[in-house]
Amino acid sequence: MPYLVADDLPTTPAGERFRALLARPGILQIPGAHNGMAALQARAAGFEALYLSGAAMSASMGLPDLGILTVDEVGFFVRQIARAAGLPLVVDGDTGYGEALNVMHMVRVFEDAGAAAVHIEDQLLPKKCGHLNDKKIADPHDMAAKVAAAVRARRHLVVIARTDAAASEGMDGAVARGRLYREAGADVIFPEALTSAEMFREFARRMPGVPLLANMTEFGRTPFFTAAEFADMGYRVVIWPVSSLRVANKAQAELYAAIRRDGGTQAMVERMQTRAELYATIGYHDYERLDASIVETIVPRGMPQR
Repeated sequence: MPYLVADDLPTTPAGERFRALLARPGILQIPGAHNGMAALQARAAGFEALYLSGAAMSASMGLPDLGILTVDEVGFFVRQIARAAGLPLVVDGDTGYGEALNVMHMVRVFEDAGAAAVHIEDQLLPKKCGHLNDKKIADPHDMAAKVAAAVRARRHLVVIARTDAAASEGMDGAVARGRLYREAGADVIFPEALTSAEMFREFARRMPGVPLLANMTEFGRTPFFTAAEFADMGYRVVIWPVSSLRVANKAQAELYAAIRRDGGTQAMVERMQTRAELYATIGYHDYERLDASIVETIVPRGMPQR
């Protein structure tokens, strides 16, 4: 049903629903959803939580992932995805958009927009994708202060602390930072850009009892692992942050090339979501039924023949 109908909306805060998922046995699998449509499709596939990537948001706006987006711009994405699917949403908070007070503002904006969790990272601006080189890392105590500020500002939001230190400070540095951020109040620790199964296992072994998040992004420094393999390594959550955007962008590029080549979309129709499929996904007729004065739309079947 549409999010306009109060009776169909979740009554439990998103953060509490996400904590309940974390408390269950097994690994929580969270795909990225870069807009409301992707969120609906992920829910239809059976996923119970979603992830909103800063890289995916930036790329969808035609921008690089360098910490350019503002809190309010991200809040727009959070609202549309949370409203569309009603699932707990983990949001990429980059570096927190500033220092402690800025982090607290971010937490309030995201929580009010419907987020269930946010992660902040220990990079300095201009930040980079975690799988790129030459990242500038913040002082660990400055980062811990941001974590503590996020925890103080939240009502129910789950706070996830990401460390990008493995590349520059090694495993000892990454573990030390993870422990410090946990002491500052982080609910989950996210070691970014680990490059082997041995590194994932060692980090988990040295962080006993701490919920850990693994990032399974494509074309990065981490080899392909399945959710079951991450669970075996000691991780509670796995995300696929940009996968939906990568697939959508590839399909769009092929569409535009086909139109340019063929003068029409005839070669691509079989690969398209039909109008009926689109309307079923977004609940078009559910919205119509909210207003008895709207005549139900009849969806054309197939395409006219010339």
